[in-house]
Amino acid sequence: MRVLVTGAAGFIGSNMADRLLLAGHSVVGLDNFSTGQQRFLNSALVHPQFTLLEGDLLDSKSLAQAMQGVELVVHFAANADVRFGTEHPRKDLDQNTIATWNVLEAMREQGCKRIVFSSTGSVYGEPGIFPTPEACPFPIQTSLYGASKLAAEGLIQAYCEGFGLQGYIFRFVSILGERYSHGHVFDFYRQLSEHPEHLHVLGNGHQRKSYLYVQDCIDAILLAIDRANGKVNIFNLGTDEYCEVNDSIGWICEHLGLHPKLTYSGGERGWIGDSPFILLDCSRIRALGWQPRLTIRQAVLATIKFVSADAATVKAQR
Repeated sequence: MRVLVTGAAGFIGSNMADRLLLAGHSVVGLDNFSTGQQRFLNSALVHPQFTLLEGDLLDSKSLAQAMQGVELVVHFAANADVRFGTEHPRKDLDQNTIATWNVLEAMREQGCKRIVFSSTGSVYGEPGIFPTPEACPFPIQTSLYGASKLAAEGLIQAYCEGFGLQGYIFRFVSILGERYSHGHVFDFYRQLSEHPEHLHVLGNGHQRKSYLYVQDCIDAILLAIDRANGKVNIFNLGTDEYCEVNDSIGWICEHLGLHPKLTYSGGERGWIGDSPFILLDCSRIRALGWQPRLTIRQAVLATIKFVSADAATVKAQR
């Protein structure tokens, strides 16, 4: 099968590209390298079944070229900058919603019928039901990121209904693991590298979060596209546990052998759109036979090990 992966040089996209190649598929990787890193594709680039194209999803010509002969689109390209969404509100609209519409239009024009979409648990805002199921009534949206992803979900569903596409929508918790390059574990490591005696935390540290290891995430996606056959297939992806931000800080500091002074700001929410409690009901994907291999603690430790080793490698190459 010929698969287009958008955002192929990103954290999750590059891992997905490797897994698809390992499974014997032909992969076209498309990335504008605004945040993606070509070094994440080092193993893919030497594979005979991989083609890398540099282009932007807002450029219809680049997208049409990438879509030729494609049977499945794995659409991971997005602006994932939740924290600073209010500083550049147009960015979420362009890179998440309009870009997704462009992908759908290119699929329609080229006759590609299947799409995998990386949505987010942020579409639930601050729900009143925990664990939060896919059928939870939607509350008021609390982030521009979540709102832009929900709009993209709606477009995908409408194209599935109107043009005979088949959609797989995955609402992620935060993903951790190898090639992780932004988020709280990365921010904490960077702070501790610069000043190991002090760590500043956005929020009160009691925010309850759920995380998922990247390979567990990809396992779930590949299983779902193999076993779920609905017109629109929506799945939460996460673990059945959560941790406080303070818990993750403790694991990171223990691994690094540090005892920093902690300071906090922002109260219950570290920033606008930061949900103080995230726990998704993942029984729907589990019913297909999936279960995560790593606990949240194991995923955090795998991530800090990667970030530490990667920082040392980059430093040595300078």
